Amino acid sequence: MSAAVAVAIGAELRRRGCKEARPAEPGEVGGSGAERRMAGGIGAKKVDVTWATEASGLLLGISIKTINFRDTKTKNFQKNLTNRRGDMLIEAVTLHRRFPYAVLAGLFFLDAGAGTDHVRADDGAPRRRSTFVNAHQRLKLFTGRADPHDRDEQFERFYLILVEASPTASSVRAFRVGDPETEVPMHDLLNELMTLVAERNPDFYEFDDVTGQLGRAS
Repeated sequence: MSAAVAVAIGAELRRRGCKEARPAEPGEVGGSGAERRMAGGIGAKKVDVTWATEASGLLLGISIKTINFRDTKTKNFQKNLTNRRGDMLIEAVTLHRRFPYAVLAGLFFLDAGAGTDHVRADDGAPRRRSTFVNAHQRLKLFTGRADPHDRDEQFERFYLILVEASPTASSVRAFRVGDPETEVPMHDLLNELMTLVAERNPDFYEFDDVTGQLGRAS
């Protein structure tokens, strides 16, 4: 899933004006079009989705993680939550130390069942929160990086996305980490990231929220 999502987002970013965005299909942006291995502050790191230019370096990076299967013992989706979080935070640290002005986003995809895998006691009271609710609690400290001098391990934006998939249909529901009640359309999610890129690079880019295009500053 991560690879398919990355290719789809890379294509959408290029459609919006980020022509160097990767990954892409072979030959689409020159060479293989594969994900980039970016130099970082504490070592090189492969990044799922990137937009980087020769003039500015890394402008936008998107880290994608997924949990698609229930643990066979607990029947919930929480088993690898802490490990996935750790992987994403290391990525944020190493990239922000090298590119403090880069906009970094975390997209954490969970099977839709993660929203209903809570356990209730015999009296009906919640005994264990769902993986979805628990993930909001564990990740909310690491979103909302508003300034290039803020904490390196924070993402500018972090989203939890519930995926309902079947052989005949699929759907996604995105939420800003820390707000499990308010769904964010994927179009708006990408608009938020494009807006942040333009704000961090006002001499070079402007974002048109009507067309969804990121263009050169006039």
